[in-house]
Amino acid sequence: MTDVKLLEYLESFLTTRRLGLYKKVLAQRTNFFTVAIEDVYQLHNTSAVIRSCDVFGIQNVHIIDEIHQKRIDREIAMGAQKWVDINRYPSTKDCITKLKAQGYQIVATTPHDDSKILEDFDINVPSAFFFGREQQGLSDMVLEEADAKLHIPMVGFTESLNISVSAAIILQYITSELRKSNISWKLSEEEKLAKRMEWAKKAIKSHHEIIERFYHEQGLK
Repeated sequence: MTDVKLLEYLESFLTTRRLGLYKKVLAQRTNFFTVAIEDVYQLHNTSAVIRSCDVFGIQNVHIIDEIHQKRIDREIAMGAQKWVDINRYPSTKDCITKLKAQGYQIVATTPHDDSKILEDFDINVPSAFFFGREQQGLSDMVLEEADAKLHIPMVGFTESLNISVSAAIILQYITSELRKSNISWKLSEEEKLAKRMEWAKKAIKSHHEIIERFYHEQGLK
């Protein structure tokens, strides 16, 4: 449970503009959909997907490092890694197990296996969209465990897009459809408060001292 009084105290150190931006962004954030990136080799692709998640309001990203262990390219992510929650997994199985336990259906993005086109995707079910490696695509495990399969319709000679481009197209479409729907897709009030607390701490370098002073003044320390 977020300490609301402490949050208000911390936010008093933020500018009105920054605080307004935080609230505006959080009003559009969702955990109804999430994204998983499976062993992508090129560092800039993972970073670009994280950036797209931030742009389109996806709060949680799941990165599988079973084969390729990479840091986030901060320059390409453009700071998005500060505002999107990044969850890491040592194996695809661990990731799928956790996401299913959280109530997500597993959606494999693939042009094969009779996958549905993007426009036919049912947005009513909480979904985790899996994006795979640049050359090989998603692993057999993801394809076998998938509850649904999805692809972007193409009419050219090329049958695939770069993973970061695919993610951006899919996320733009599904989040746009989600916001037009009657689905309860927004973060809960408690989730918003928790994010505001986290972001306030990130914005205030001396937040440890400020928090200690707050509790001292409250007679709690």
